[in-house]
Amino acid sequence: MRTPLPVAASIAQRPGYGGHAWAFFQYAVGLRQLGYEPILIDRLSADMTAGANGVSSAPARRTAIEWFRQVTEFAGLESSSSLLLEDGETIGLSREEVGKAIAAAPCLLNLMGFLTDPDLLDRAETLVFVDVDPGFPQLWRELGLADLFAGHHRFVSVGANLGQADCGVPTCGLEWTAIRPPVALDLWQCPPPASRVFRGVGSWRGPYGPIEHRGRTLGLRVHEFRKFAALPRRVDAEFELALDIDPADSRDMKTMRANEWRLADPAVAAGSPSAYRDFVQSSGAEIAIAKNIYVDTNSGWFSDRSACFLASGRPVLAQDTGFAASLPPGEGLLAFGTLEEAVAGAEEILGDWPRHSRAARALAEETLDAKKVLGGMLSQVGVA
Repeated sequence: MRTPLPVAASIAQRPGYGGHAWAFFQYAVGLRQLGYEPILIDRLSADMTAGANGVSSAPARRTAIEWFRQVTEFAGLESSSSLLLEDGETIGLSREEVGKAIAAAPCLLNLMGFLTDPDLLDRAETLVFVDVDPGFPQLWRELGLADLFAGHHRFVSVGANLGQADCGVPTCGLEWTAIRPPVALDLWQCPPPASRVFRGVGSWRGPYGPIEHRGRTLGLRVHEFRKFAALPRRVDAEFELALDIDPADSRDMKTMRANEWRLADPAVAAGSPSAYRDFVQSSGAEIAIAKNIYVDTNSGWFSDRSACFLASGRPVLAQDTGFAASLPPGEGLLAFGTLEEAVAGAEEILGDWPRHSRAARALAEETLDAKKVLGGMLSQVGVA
């Protein structure tokens, strides 16, 4: 019988966000590849399905539950997952089965501290906080806004530079282990290129607001993207974004279209796990512009989306967040800090796409393979 190893994540709360789901369930798939029995744990409370009036919506609740079922079935986790509902109800494994699995496991991976139930958390031998948004939880704690770290024993982050002198993300007095975003290579193939288009997937603003810290505003993707608005007009290629952007940002949308960015409907391009994968694999390369907080703090953050592009043999042109400490740029992965560097990087990829494509997949196999990433992480946090 396989040893259980639970992963707590937030999937049900964001129906239709295929890339978000991939980022989380690849942890569970990687653990299964290592020989564990992953238990994917999610929760859905009334406030997560509330409408503008603050009242929980029955249709929204059904949509969230159906999304959770769809994602776990796609990932092959339908028999080893549990969505915790109100009053002890669950979708999938029962609360008692989840509790027994946590108690029998060598650790529990709590992505962004999403699981907060003390009755379940107290059963964990080792509770590992997995930070996928470096800067946000640390500064929330520093500013007294929220403490997501309380009760955890080990701390890991995709911010490769946490704890280094040149990193502006506070450690909060904790010891951080750097990891790379894991990608389940078996689920990603390298089809022939369908186009020369550079694609990106993401939120214009996202669920978190900017943070004021020591006289600085640490912002979001919108605050970096504006610096590179002219990129498509400088490169002989198409640029397309599956962008979650609010109609209130109409001025930015107008600017992007004026600069020849194509805007795809994210509900179509990335509205399911399979659609997201198809969108990535039918691209020529990725254009990855980071949130301002990742850039300004030199966090070393690297995107789970970029990991998927690399695994698909799609070169990645990524804004520099200091990630060279973990993933040195070169063939297959090119970094930029200015518009001129972005133009040069795009032209380099277009000039020898086959070489960069081979290098992209090789880089994923060498550094982002979920088995290697998670195996190394477990060893570093003291789990055999």
